[in-house]
Amino acid sequence: MIHAYCIILLLQLLSPTGGSESGIVNGKVSKPHSRPYMASLQYDGQHSCGGILIREDFVLTAAHCKQSDTMTVVLGAHNISKKEKSQQRINVTKYIKHPKYNGKYDYDIMLLKLKKNATLNKFVKTIGLPKKKGKIPANIKCTVAGWGRTGQDKPASDVLKENTEKLQFNSECKYIWQQYFDDDSMICTKFTRKAGGICQGDSGGPLICNSMPQGITAFTAGDDCNNPKYPHVFTKVNAFIPWIKEVLKGNRNVA
Repeated sequence: MIHAYCIILLLQLLSPTGGSESGIVNGKVSKPHSRPYMASLQYDGQHSCGGILIREDFVLTAAHCKQSDTMTVVLGAHNISKKEKSQQRINVTKYIKHPKYNGKYDYDIMLLKLKKNATLNKFVKTIGLPKKKGKIPANIKCTVAGWGRTGQDKPASDVLKENTEKLQFNSECKYIWQQYFDDDSMICTKFTRKAGGICQGDSGGPLICNSMPQGITAFTAGDDCNNPKYPHVFTKVNAFIPWIKEVLKGNRNVA
């Protein structure tokens, strides 16, 4: 346990928290429903994590987002403080964490099996996944998105916000994060304090590069998510394509 507490002082998984603790620092408000694949993962009506709809009955997110067996996925949302007509609220029937995830930083990826199929329309759409082992060029600008707090000691945002972060070279990530960064299964981004980006509670949301979800939000520096000395880290989606396909193949809702 002592070892675990030492780790958490150095870095922090973007732990699931109430809506007031989550969010994108700075950035801008997303055009309503311009990201129809976005999911708000909620416990007792409170936003906790993000996720993306990859099939009408499956959401992809971070493994550390699971708090209990009472999660509700909200699709088609822009303002999560309102019951918009576009929203679909679907309970989760199965939580499928990567079998090698042990509660720490590696293999931080999870599939959520929805109790019923989402109804696909202009507000709710699936997003495609990258190819297995496809190359991700460094230094390109990517988009992050989420709901909640807009900065340290600032109020939460009920509407979806987004920002851009630039992919960082794996060698830089490894140099800074050392044993916590695995370049086979993680990617990271650089950003400026002024520009901002992801923060606590944005876990499970996507890093979109060239219209593809290349990353799932994983962890930042524990004491300051907006410290540009510490790159933001994401689970690398294309490293897990075989596992994702295997799970999807074996699980499908009957219409």
